[in-house]
Amino acid sequence: MKNTNAQYDEVINQSREIFRLKTTDYGTAWRILRPSSLTDQIFIKASRIRSIQEKGKMKVQESIEGEFKAMVNYSLMAMIQLEIPVEDANYEMPQDELFKAYDNYATSTKDLMLNKNHDYGEAWRDMRISSMTDLILMKLLRIKQIEENDGQTLISEGLVANYQDILNYSVFALILISEGKN
Repeated sequence: MKNTNAQYDEVINQSREIFRLKTTDYGTAWRILRPSSLTDQIFIKASRIRSIQEKGKMKVQESIEGEFKAMVNYSLMAMIQLEIPVEDANYEMPQDELFKAYDNYATSTKDLMLNKNHDYGEAWRDMRISSMTDLILMKLLRIKQIEENDGQTLISEGLVANYQDILNYSVFALILISEGKN
């Protein structure tokens, strides 16, 4: 049996390291983005992956793995923006506060995955990566609709739950890619 727990942690650790290095290079300039702009960034990444999957080739040599890791990080950034809005045009966020929020959302999203894996029996392992890409795109369209409704839902999960699903599908895709599946 595969060790999903360890594989999940490895993907999050790789994504966190990319996030740390980019934060060293750029600071928290991304904090100027509204959550809807982060949604659009994730949409761009998912759309590129789908386009490459459909065409079977890419012209820009940026890996699909890198795009899934970017979606992990953009999802976490969006959840942080929802929790800790920018005030007074101060886009810089203290490193300790930033990484505490990053780690808290990564942990709560992993906990959600573990609970769902218990109920669904790791059905994601039998899914196609292309289906995961489509589900991410569907979640993004849902998020856009919720954003158009000023964050309000009548019966559906909210923004954070959808970002968590995107993060988890991205991690699942990266695990399957690391196992040589496509």
